[in-house]
Amino acid sequence: MAASRRRRRTTIAAAVAAVALTTGLATGCDAVNKALDCVQTADAIADSVTDLQQAVESASDDPTQIDESLDSIDKNLGEIGDKTDNADVNKAVDDLEKAVTNVRDSVKNGDETPDISPITDAAGELTKVCTP
Repeated sequence: MAASRRRRRTTIAAAVAAVALTTGLATGCDAVNKALDCVQTADAIADSVTDLQQAVESASDDPTQIDESLDSIDKNLGEIGDKTDNADVNKAVDDLEKAVTNVRDSVKNGDETPDISPITDAAGELTKVCTP
C-alpha cells in the first residue's frame, strides 16, 4: 500500500513537473517570438525610413513617395504596437508615430524637404529597445 501511494505521488509529481515545464517553455517561446516580431518589424521600419530619406531627396521628382513611405512606417508601427506590451517599445512606437505625424503635417503644409531627423532618431530608439 505504501509503495502504491509512493508510485501515485511520483506519477502526480511527474505530471505536475511536465505541465510546469511545458508551460514554462511555451511562455519562453512566446517571449522569444514577440522579441523576433519586434526585431523584424523594427527592421521593416528601418527600411521604410531609408525609403523616406530617398523620397525626401527626390521629392521634386515624385512627391507622392514621401506619403507612401510614411504610410509604410505607419503600417509597420501598427503591427508592432499590436504585438507587444513592453513599455519601452510602446514609448518608442509613440515617439515614432508623433514624428511621422509631424513630417506628414509639414508635407501637407507645402514643405517639400521636411526635417526627418526626428523619425530617424525615433526609429533608432525603436530598434534599440527591440534588440534582445
